[in-house]
Amino acid sequence: MKVIVCGAGQVGWQIARHLSSEDNDVTVVDNQAALVRRATESLDVNGVTGFASHPDILERAGARDADMIIAATFADEVNMVACQVAHSVFSIPRRIARIRAQSYLAPQWSDLFRRDHMPIDVIISPEREVADSVLRRLDLPAAFETESFLGGRLRLIGVVLDEDCPVLLTPLRQLTELFSTLKALVLAIRRDNKLHAARPEDQLYAGDQIYVSVAAEDRFRIMEIFGKSSKRTERIVLIGAGNVGLTVARAMDDGERAMRAKIIEIDRGRAERAADALERTIVLNGDGLDGELLAEAGLDTADALVALTEDDKTNLLVCTRAKASGCPLAIALVNDTGLAPLMEPLGIDAFIHPRSTTVSSILRHVRHGRVKAVYSIGDAEAEVIEAQVLGTSSIAGKRLRDCDFPEGALVGAVLKSGKLMIPRGDTLLEEHDELVVFAMAADVRKVEQMFRVAVDYF
Repeated sequence: MKVIVCGAGQVGWQIARHLSSEDNDVTVVDNQAALVRRATESLDVNGVTGFASHPDILERAGARDADMIIAATFADEVNMVACQVAHSVFSIPRRIARIRAQSYLAPQWSDLFRRDHMPIDVIISPEREVADSVLRRLDLPAAFETESFLGGRLRLIGVVLDEDCPVLLTPLRQLTELFSTLKALVLAIRRDNKLHAARPEDQLYAGDQIYVSVAAEDRFRIMEIFGKSSKRTERIVLIGAGNVGLTVARAMDDGERAMRAKIIEIDRGRAERAADALERTIVLNGDGLDGELLAEAGLDTADALVALTEDDKTNLLVCTRAKASGCPLAIALVNDTGLAPLMEPLGIDAFIHPRSTTVSSILRHVRHGRVKAVYSIGDAEAEVIEAQVLGTSSIAGKRLRDCDFPEGALVGAVLKSGKLMIPRGDTLLEEHDELVVFAMAADVRKVEQMFRVAVDYF
């Protein structure tokens, strides 16, 4: 597949990295020569320097025979125009754009992106992706990572095991037998900063970070099994009313769950705009690091603090202060994934990486054929893939034990005729079954090929 990636920033670079590693023909376009050079020197991609919305630049990038354009520059307008030019001039069949300004995404303007207006097939909103991620974290405050699959029927949950976890030193095979009615499976374990696919003989140790696939209705029970509280959060303090913070606050305002939120914003103009836009959320103007203001926001009785400013260091400091004040849950928005190792020493409960959520969302729409969703774990160390079995798939009609999945892959769940099940070795995989598969990065390509993903694409 020939793909043009517009924008060589963090998101564009990651997308180019994923696609080029799968032997796609990738060209990166950016108006900053240094970013293009970094991409071409570190990845197996071509590079073109210039504005992605200019027809001559897209032509130099190979737009005349491209299969897809992914517009992920920093400017919404450049992304939109690039997709328009890709359609009108070059007839590129698949167009994906990252759009951050929420005014473009308001329901009353939904006709804007119709094929006969500004034809964009998929719009990715990082702010909405982050808002969804925050709400999932608040639903399971003891988890450091959560994601939904199979239309919300299955959850992927990341949990750090403590010394008092009741199932330490229990082989995973025995754990499955002990809780036979529980629809859950440990997919992966991170120990000593190394991630690997879980094996039946693996035992769990304190300090392990584990990833579990679990039926949505069993998510609170699985947390209790691992010694974690399943108490839901109701009183929230938000720091930052920028694009991300305001989107999260709006989601809480509009949500059905009873959440009482207060938001602190240091910029007076932003604070006033937030106050006008929000109904139930109280807006305070001031510095989120100010102890008196945090007390006024009710930090001492809050269930969680979520730091969503545009500055990573501010978010880390605010969360550290919140934990020192006894706040049960502190979540930080962090753009630099290199800061993730600070989570444990600083006592911060969870990080949210906009880049990772955006990359996962884009990859969900890039994959071929029957691959419906993709979620990236860590720094592209592994992926969780949701895919449908085709009649022509090599695994169709076989028992799971006979399917020859690679060693770094594990099937976490099967949706068969609308019924969710945790697979066993004798589970028969049939056409139209939907699978959720964990795969280490080196095994992703082989897993996708097992679904014959290229057969019915384009």
